[in-house]
Amino acid sequence: MSNIGTWMQRTAQDWLVLTQLTHQNATSVGIVMALQFGPHMLLLPVTGFAADHLNRRKLLLATQAAMGVLALGLGLLTLSGHVQLWHVYIFAFLLGCATAFDSPARQTFVGDLVPDEDLSNAVGLNSTSFNAARMIGPAVAGVLIAVVGTGWVFVLNAASFLAVIGSLNLMRVSELRPRERAVRTRGSFVEGFRYVWRRPDLKAALFMLFLVGTFGLNFPIFISTMSVGVFHAGSREYGLLTSVMAIGTVAGALLAAGRARPRLELLAGSAALFGAGCLLAAVMPTYGWFGLALVVIGVASQTFTTTTNTTVQLSTEPQMRGRVMAILLAIALGGTPIGAPIVGWVADVMGPRWALGIGGLAGLAAAAVGIYARKIPRPA
Repeated sequence: MSNIGTWMQRTAQDWLVLTQLTHQNATSVGIVMALQFGPHMLLLPVTGFAADHLNRRKLLLATQAAMGVLALGLGLLTLSGHVQLWHVYIFAFLLGCATAFDSPARQTFVGDLVPDEDLSNAVGLNSTSFNAARMIGPAVAGVLIAVVGTGWVFVLNAASFLAVIGSLNLMRVSELRPRERAVRTRGSFVEGFRYVWRRPDLKAALFMLFLVGTFGLNFPIFISTMSVGVFHAGSREYGLLTSVMAIGTVAGALLAAGRARPRLELLAGSAALFGAGCLLAAVMPTYGWFGLALVVIGVASQTFTTTTNTTVQLSTEPQMRGRVMAILLAIALGGTPIGAPIVGWVADVMGPRWALGIGGLAGLAAAAVGIYARKIPRPA
């Protein structure tokens, strides 16, 4: 329920900025993305520490409640007719601060729910839930924007957080599998970086994620600018494109969930397919063919991100997982403040097709890193 609301808000927020608060300015969408994902990097010293040392269920209760309040605030501001671009910037930054604490806790909380032998499947199924909502949320948002406006989309998202808060409260805490907590010592944050630095396999996977996450996973810019600027579509068609892409992401998540242990070859192969898919989408002549290319991109991107997530979690000691996952999420989402404004500027100056081309090249570069990393000895 909450994931559907989240995808509704993402769609409505991008549409609000692109068509109501600016005149199809992709750079502004990139700035919103930078502000929303930048806190993952800025707050890295404390978010990983929180995920490793605090009660994850209680931490998630706090972050989910904060995200619901922010969605309600933006919704009321939009409904009142007073929303301005700088308001969206502020709410995006505050939401980024909340999700910076929420994401590593939520990712590692999966490990509290299942034993290690089921972790790969659980991560994949968790991604399936998120991306199944991606098929519904944007399409619903596209219709609601046209019928009642963007403000009500934000309000409905705020209400959807009640489902998560209720679920967390109803959990049978005695049946959770809490992992060994990290010992609180000075320099524990730095120790997370030292741990990664001593692991060439982790460094390779995280660098691949940096390339794809920074320049490739800018779908709000790619889809919105292609939809509005190239195919001259409305809000319904824009929402439908995001939902069509979710068909691929659900398929990718299910494929990843079916593997007991991921392999580096799959990581490199999915990065290569992602790059090829972006380049293919960049030259598609019609709205329909572009949608089909998005399915390929969805399969590849979800396979890549889920495999990276599972690879890092399974090869990291339990007491270090929170900090390492915070580093992973900071790279995946914190790279957006670097890549999104650049990709948005390219879309404004050179056109949306060139922006997609940058994403394609990033995927192929990541695949090259993965092929080279096959020679790196792996830990037992």
